[in-house]
Amino acid sequence: MTEYVLIPGADGRAWYWHRVVPELRARGHEAIAVDLPEDNTAGLADYTDAVIEQLDAASGRLVVVAQSLAGFIAPLLCERIPVEKLILVNAMVPAPGESAGEWWAGTGHPEARRAAALRGGRDPEAPFDPLVDFFHDVPPEIADEALAIGPPGGPSEALFADPWPLDAWPDVPTRFLQGRDDRFFPLEFQRKVVAERLGVAVEPLPGGHLIALARPEQLTDWICG
Repeated sequence: MTEYVLIPGADGRAWYWHRVVPELRARGHEAIAVDLPEDNTAGLADYTDAVIEQLDAASGRLVVVAQSLAGFIAPLLCERIPVEKLILVNAMVPAPGESAGEWWAGTGHPEARRAAALRGGRDPEAPFDPLVDFFHDVPPEIADEALAIGPPGGPSEALFADPWPLDAWPDVPTRFLQGRDDRFFPLEFQRKVVAERLGVAVEPLPGGHLIALARPEQLTDWICG
């Protein structure tokens, strides 16, 4: 039996994966969605500890699935526990010594996002709007539920300041799934970053940045593929 560890992005709440967990279990797998710390002083090591502490009952073949910002955290698990595979979803890929705060300029993200907005007929200078950038393809009732929960604590300042500590990506098979319609991390931008930093091909699939909320069945099919 494969056991999937599902790590959310900057939102930090296991709830993000609540539509994928039953899909994985229906396919005969186990799935554990984890919460991330809300402590503003928590760094990368604390985030890694928090994930591992929630895996006490894990006993199967571990596949770690990381959304967005969790691309900084998931590889660190491989230094601590046996991981069979990493699956990154619309994720940030760190370079050695780079902090999450430095990642944006280091990858050229602001320019790529503006260019994608222009191509999509959106205002390239508009401030970030979660309804436009994140929830544009999420079913309205799911978006309403997410917003009704209230704002998350969000990632800590310490997390964004911490240099990524590994000298290289772990020697663990890695897949990269990317939504074609992601307005926050555009597909062509991700193809460039992933090719340079991981040397693997991006696997494009329908959907935007919050693909686990928008297309849980399709995402699960790709995760299990």
